[in-house]
Amino acid sequence: MRILCSNDDGIHSPGLIALEEIARELSDDVWTVAPEVDQSGMSRSITLTRPLRVRDVGEQRFAVDGTPTDCVQLGISHLVEGQRPDLILSGINNGQNIAEDVTVSGTIAVAFQGMTVGIPSIALSQSRSDRDAPKWHTAVAHGPEIIRRLLKAGWPSDVVINLNFPDVEPDEVAGIDVVAQGQREKVELYAEERTDLRQRRYYWFGFSGEKTLPPPDTDLRAIHDGKIAITPLHLALTHEDSKAQLRKVFSDL
Repeated sequence: MRILCSNDDGIHSPGLIALEEIARELSDDVWTVAPEVDQSGMSRSITLTRPLRVRDVGEQRFAVDGTPTDCVQLGISHLVEGQRPDLILSGINNGQNIAEDVTVSGTIAVAFQGMTVGIPSIALSQSRSDRDAPKWHTAVAHGPEIIRRLLKAGWPSDVVINLNFPDVEPDEVAGIDVVAQGQREKVELYAEERTDLRQRRYYWFGFSGEKTLPPPDTDLRAIHDGKIAITPLHLALTHEDSKAQLRKVFSDL
C-alpha cells in the first residue's frame, strides 16, 4: 500500500513526524508532501496567481511553498513517482478539528482533495489544552489499529474520515465514538485592534466564549468525554428542507 502524508502545520511540524510514524506502521511505501510553512486555516484554497516552488527535504519527502491542497495535488500528479497513492493521511493536526473547525481546516482540506481525485483519505487531529503540549503519542498509539479497521471496512468514495484524539494519555482514552459533526453554542470569532511600535494599526483574530456541555453523539462530546471521535464527512452542502420550500415559492414562475 502506498501512502501519501500531508498536513497544514508545515513540513517541520512534530505532528507530521508522528503521522509518518503511523503511516510506517501500515506500509513501507510512505511519501510526504507538506507546506513549507504553517498554512493552518487555509481550508481548500489553491494557489492560482503565482508559480509554486518545491524543495526536496529527504527521501520521498517534499516541501511546497503553497497551501495544503496544493501539496496534495502536486504530490499526486507530479511528486509521487509511479503509481498513485492508495491512501492519503493528513495531520496530525496540532489541536482538534471538530464542529465548525472542519470548514476552515487545512487538515480536512487535504483529505477532501484526496477524496475528489478518488483516493481514500483520513484526517487526524490531536486535541490539546492551551497550557500543555499535544500528546502526539496518544494518536500514535491508537491511530494504526483504527486505520486498519477503517480500511478493512471501507467507506463511500464521497466521504472522508475525520479522526480526533482526546487530550489524555494513551491508556486513559475512554473509548471510541462514531459521531456527528457538532456545533458550538457560545464561541465567537473577533478581531482585536492593536498598535505596533511605529504607531500603525494591525489586527489579531481570536476566539471568545465559554465552555458548555456538548450534546451527545457529537464530536464535541466525544472529545469532552476523553474518547476518540470518528466522523464521516462529505461535501454535499445542500439543505434539502430549504430546497423543497423554495421550490414551492418559485413554482409559479
